[in-house]
Amino acid sequence: MRDTLPAGASRPALEMIQEETAILGRIGDLETRLACTSAEIEAAQAVRFNVFAKEMGAVLPPDSMRRGRDIDAFDAVCDHLLVFDRTIVGSSEDQIVGTYRLLRQDVARANDGFYSTSEFAIDDMLARHPEKRFLELGRSCVLPQYRTRRTVELLWQGNWAYSLEHGIDVMFGCASMPGIRPEAHALPLSFLYHNRLATGEWSVSARPELYNNMDLMPKEAVDARSAISALPPLLKGYLRLGAVIGDGAVIDHAFGTTDVMVVLPISKIDKRYLNHYGADASRFAS
Repeated sequence: MRDTLPAGASRPALEMIQEETAILGRIGDLETRLACTSAEIEAAQAVRFNVFAKEMGAVLPPDSMRRGRDIDAFDAVCDHLLVFDRTIVGSSEDQIVGTYRLLRQDVARANDGFYSTSEFAIDDMLARHPEKRFLELGRSCVLPQYRTRRTVELLWQGNWAYSLEHGIDVMFGCASMPGIRPEAHALPLSFLYHNRLATGEWSVSARPELYNNMDLMPKEAVDARSAISALPPLLKGYLRLGAVIGDGAVIDHAFGTTDVMVVLPISKIDKRYLNHYGADASRFAS
């Protein structure tokens, strides 16, 4: 997301725009909305750095390591969904405790495409649905002390409200499991392969040169409850909503993760969750 004001705009003007930005959701002292200043985006990048580099050991480019911010070229064209803890004393930048990066298809087309194409062959899936609008979700992270159900609910509330505003038909993106050995995730990967593999119109695969087999255990050997328990919370949340998973895992050596592709058509979202959040995203709206 670029600044909402032209270059040289004064700080008071930026603060005025920030105050007018719509709150997409609120639970207790936590709020979610889009970033609306460069300072907020930079603060979100610092949160990402703390989680990805400091906590998870990601090896980021030298400039990111020097500046203490997770930065790439997509930041300039994405919208940045933020979660704020309003009990923290300080500016809005000091209150950011979680973030998600959102890239709409029309914006991706006008720039350098989707981030996911570096790992997954998504073009065929997009081509099968020329009438649908896709939204890529990425760079999701939450500070450790805020990894609670209400923070996850607020992030989803923000994504849902954003999708409704922009007429999104399909959400998709990479979801990560820690470590670069797919065999260490044999149980959850095999569960996803046997039970949630995207087929037909939603089929998508890892890029051939990056493809790692997910079918590591026979279906009869997979205990579903144990497999679901082994999945990261974010991935479990997607599955509850009705998401399907692409074929093939990809090792992200820089971030030290094993990635899978998640595809969530809006039409497939479980109605229980639509009722919970509100068909018009009103459940946690201010």
